[in-house]
Amino acid sequence: MDWTTFAVSGGFLILFIVLSLMNSEAVSNWITRLFDFSAKYFGAYWQVLMFGNFVIGIFLGFSRFGKVRLGGANEPKYSYYRWVAMILVTLLASGGVFWAAAEPMYHYMTEPPLFGGGEFENIPAAFAQAFMHWGFFAWAILGTLATIVMMYVHYSKGYPMRPRALLFPVFGEKIFHKSIIGSTADIFSIIAIAAGTLGPLGFLGLQISYGLNHIFNVPNTVTVSVMVIVVLVAIAAISAATGVDRGILILSRVNVGMTFVLGIIVLLIGPTFFIIDSFVGGMGTYLQNFFTMSFFRGDDAWLGSWTLFFWGWFIGYGPMLIIFISRISRGRTIRELIIAVSIVAPLVTNFWFSIIGGTGVFFEIGNPGSVSGALNEAGMPAAVMAIMDQLPIGMIMAVAFLVISVIFVATTADTISYTVAVTLTGNDQPKRWLRVFWALIFGATAMVILTIGEGSITAIQNSIVITAVPVSFLLLPPLWNAPQIAKKMALEQGLMWERPRKGRSIKVYNRK
Repeated sequence: MDWTTFAVSGGFLILFIVLSLMNSEAVSNWITRLFDFSAKYFGAYWQVLMFGNFVIGIFLGFSRFGKVRLGGANEPKYSYYRWVAMILVTLLASGGVFWAAAEPMYHYMTEPPLFGGGEFENIPAAFAQAFMHWGFFAWAILGTLATIVMMYVHYSKGYPMRPRALLFPVFGEKIFHKSIIGSTADIFSIIAIAAGTLGPLGFLGLQISYGLNHIFNVPNTVTVSVMVIVVLVAIAAISAATGVDRGILILSRVNVGMTFVLGIIVLLIGPTFFIIDSFVGGMGTYLQNFFTMSFFRGDDAWLGSWTLFFWGWFIGYGPMLIIFISRISRGRTIRELIIAVSIVAPLVTNFWFSIIGGTGVFFEIGNPGSVSGALNEAGMPAAVMAIMDQLPIGMIMAVAFLVISVIFVATTADTISYTVAVTLTGNDQPKRWLRVFWALIFGATAMVILTIGEGSITAIQNSIVITAVPVSFLLLPPLWNAPQIAKKMALEQGLMWERPRKGRSIKVYNRK
């Protein structure tokens, strides 16, 4: 157990709660100022980092190094479906239901500045903007180049599986021995993932409470929201106690299975052709404006509210989810990893956004205000319920979406509890009590924050963007270290070899 990291990261969370109890407005203002500073001075760097991570990963995956097998195993432990299912819930759990309904609608109501700004009805551009935020770049930063480095350092070199392992190619073995830089990397990674988990836990507690009120007239109070989180944490704790091979695997399979079934049902009973047109048109607009959208710097306020908020969120999540994806990807090749994380997962996410968001936009066009009114008045959970109300068997669909939201959040809490436990022990199979402990801590902290007020939830959600500043530098070295490691592993696995000629080495590649 790394007690220093445990004490500092845990102490920071306790300090945040105490200060919020004392003066939540002052804490919120302080975080807002740091948020604005981070977005202003590091936003352009994040955009370049996300772009470079995706492009280099795609190049590496489809190069001769794509055949390199990761993790020191001859074959993968999980089937392709189970593996992809566990990958999918890592990001979809954060916004799989509510952002899918809300973001395309927001961009439909108010045009992104890149496409002119103001009110408009440019449907492909609305979906393209959502696809850019939740698509290729978002997934790539969570588990491609850095995962290659992490798996090599842990499984091939035998060092602990901690965020600081990403710095091993730069600093060597000393990064693991009483290193201030190493401890700082681990501490900021835990604080970032805590902020990124507590925010969604709190928000989804409020949102599920709204759904219960909307469907069953259950009072929409803080007490009900706290009870919702108790249920979520209980599921997560039970899952955490059973480990990755049972708890997380089962929850993720149920989660993805239910998502697939619900998506098919909405696709069939909803505006089928409009949904397909939204996906195809949105992807076409995104690919056509790929570089322009990736590096847009024209409106600081809008960028801070949308693109840089998401980029900071996903960067903050990065080191911890890299640990999780490394754990479940042992035995996979680099090509399989890149295709699953950088291509398959984004396309599934974008199509899911098209199904939910496209249905909402369709109803909004036919009856203006039917979805946007609820979204403006009561937020994202109201948008989901408004969409479900207009579908056949709307009551059943609304209940189903509440259930899938509960499972999504429970899976997130379970996964993050596991990765924090791994970080503190350096072992990819941490003790059961430690996994359960962190699941309970996340739940208890989220409940306390709920009692303080919704503003505190927003503040801690925004704080992940602040912690993304140091974490983003942790994710920078893999851009050049991952290709170097891929080459080294290709030599070790006999996929390529070198021989000297006239005093220098030349590379000769096998044809197998």
